[in-house]
Amino acid sequence: MFNRILIFSKAQLSAFTGGVTDYLFMIFLTELFHVHYTISILFAGTLGSVVNFSLNKRWAFRTKDQPFKYPAWSQFLRFMPVVLNSIILKSSGTYFITSFFGLDYKISRILADFFVAMLNFILQKYWVFKKAN
Repeated sequence: MFNRILIFSKAQLSAFTGGVTDYLFMIFLTELFHVHYTISILFAGTLGSVVNFSLNKRWAFRTKDQPFKYPAWSQFLRFMPVVLNSIILKSSGTYFITSFFGLDYKISRILADFFVAMLNFILQKYWVFKKAN
């Protein structure tokens, strides 16, 4: 039980680090370069996903006594659809919340991220970084 809580906590910290990188880069692109926020989310999400994948691969889902079922290149190929789905959901969710509720895109993005985060954890734990049996 403790190990599951530890893995979940590490994965959330990895996701948070990738998310902060993603969020700040989105604001940077949108505010300084006037890129529409939905496009900024694409570029920022790509950067944040690299940070997230690296931390998850090397730290969050790694255990010394149990190897991964899939090699790194296979994990990365599994990670890519998760990232693409995440970026699409974040971008469309942010647009929807901003357009229909009149919230600032920065707030809408945080709300959209909240819903996407749990789906990402499940997909990464049980599909991308699945442990060998």
